[in-house]
Order: sequence, then structure tokens, then C-alpha cells
Amino acid sequence: MKLKQGSFLWYLYLDKLYCLLSVRNVKALVQYFHLLDVHRKKTLNDVLFYHFLHHVTDLKRNQITIVFNMLDWNAVGEIGFDQFYMLVCILLAQENHLEEQFIFRHSRPVFELLDLDGELKIGPSNFHMYNFLFNIKKQQLRDLYHDFDITGDCRLNYKEFKLFTIFSMDKYQESQKAVREEKKALPKNKVSQVNVSQRESLLGINDFESNYNC
Repeated sequence: MKLKQGSFLWYLYLDKLYCLLSVRNVKALVQYFHLLDVHRKKTLNDVLFYHFLHHVTDLKRNQITIVFNMLDWNAVGEIGFDQFYMLVCILLAQENHLEEQFIFRHSRPVFELLDLDGELKIGPSNFHMYNFLFNIKKQQLRDLYHDFDITGDCRLNYKEFKLFTIFSMDKYQESQKAVREEKKALPKNKVSQVNVSQRESLLGINDFESNYNC
């Protein structure tokens, strides 16, 4: 899933630590929601919702329908601002590659969204259905149920799901730490060579020398 460049959501900033919008961004989103709400019911029906997601993302029609049904958990045929706000945060988290962080910070709301039947448990089919939103790889999914399905019923309750989010977040932070250490370990002479070449390019030294030799 990709946000379309230049769309309204493209200009919103998602806090990388808590995966929430700033107060200023929320106010802007409220005004945007009111513009979409052409019927002035403080809700969006499936038609308005489709046109919104079609305008700001590259999601297909069937994917948009799946997302709408996920948010419209009580099957009233429309969603309010709270569900709309949650969706926007999910879209921005994926756009900024913060899926693990988002699921960790908002494990309870995410679990409730994935729990389609209200049984307080989620199975592999739930993850498969919404994989385009949360970007969980197949191997991750296998590991998830192998390592965290403590009850052995091939479904996760909230405690098992929460353990998974903590584990995923730890792995994410370790990978980010490894990237930072790799950058720090870059040889100083290599960094200086890069800086010198950049400086020469900016000053036009190479061009000057080549013209002089001619």
C-alpha cells in the first residue's frame, strides 16, 4: 500500500515514538473529515469511504471494502471520526515503515480490529486478510503462532498477542541499533574520501584540472 503523493495525508506527520498525530494535525484532519462528510451526519458511508481511500492510496476496490468492514465492526454501514483517525494513523505508520511500532503502541485497538467475530481471539486468517495494512510477512506469521500460541488452539488471545508485539518491537529496535552501529563503524578514511570528493565537485576542481591539462 502506498499513499499518493500530493494527497492530503501526504502532508501529515506521524510521531515516530507514539505513532499519533500532533494536535495541529488532528485539527486539520477533523476539518478534512467534515469536508468528506457531505451528508453532515458526522459519519462516512461506504461510498464516501471508497472515494476517500481511492483518492489518497493505491488500494484496490476489494481491499477498501475489507478495510471498511473492519472499521464498521457493528455493521451500521458507516464509520465515525474515531475509526477514521485510527485508519489514518495505520496508513501513515505503513508509509513510514513503523508497523511494528504502531502495533506495539496500540496493541489493544489493533487486536480489537482484527478480532472480527468478537471472540477475543484472532486466527491466522485474520492476519492474512489485513496483511496489506500491517505488512506481516508469512515467516513472521508462522513464527507468531509457533512461539506465542501458548494455548495451542491456533488462535491468539490478547495476552499472547501482546507478547508478540513486545517481541516484535524488541527485534525492530535491535535492527535499528545495528544500522546505527554500522554507520558509526564506517572507516574514517572512507568518510574523508567521500567528503573530499564532494568538496572537489562543489568547487569544480576536477573540471578545472581537466581543462588545464587540455
